[in-house]
Amino acid sequence: MSLEFALQKYPRELTLKNGQKCKLRPLKKEDEKAFHEFFLAVPQEERLFIKHHVTEPEVIRQWCQNIDYYKHLPLLAFVGDQIVGDASLHQAQGGWKRHIGRVSVLVHPKFRGIGIARALINDLVDISSMVGLEKVEAEFIGEQEAAVHTFRLLGFSDLLKLPDYVKDMQAISHDYILMGLDLTTDEEYAGMG
Repeated sequence: MSLEFALQKYPRELTLKNGQKCKLRPLKKEDEKAFHEFFLAVPQEERLFIKHHVTEPEVIRQWCQNIDYYKHLPLLAFVGDQIVGDASLHQAQGGWKRHIGRVSVLVHPKFRGIGIARALINDLVDISSMVGLEKVEAEFIGEQEAAVHTFRLLGFSDLLKLPDYVKDMQAISHDYILMGLDLTTDEEYAGMG
């Protein structure tokens, strides 16, 4: 199945645990300012674990002006006009990991614990299956216990833990955790009738 078909359900609305309405949809070019504001709201100590300098406007501009959903699909959660969550699916277009997607998620500190991360991850897992990926993986540092717990609840299992393997933006070492989930692709669903 094509990615275009998988994205036809967006934007989609859902009700969060606190009763608020939330809209999910892929990143668009015009989201640049709101996307930058979203990352500025993330506490400094958490930004140390993000692989990119997300407080720099040029980084966000590049992401928004060079969108390629086949390589990197950012799925955003909005409450009103505010971005409150971002989850991404990264796909290799070839090579030995072309059947594996990598997912990541980040939720605005004031909107955590109300179902945004779960909704975003579930949607990316569904999209991954629809486009024929066989596995999805997620990377964490040891201190991201809440995120690891959320992914475990969604069926991800620990694949690997390496002590003091990665360094944050201040060159401090942390444990590296790799989690994974085997997918049932649409082709497999079709054979289950």
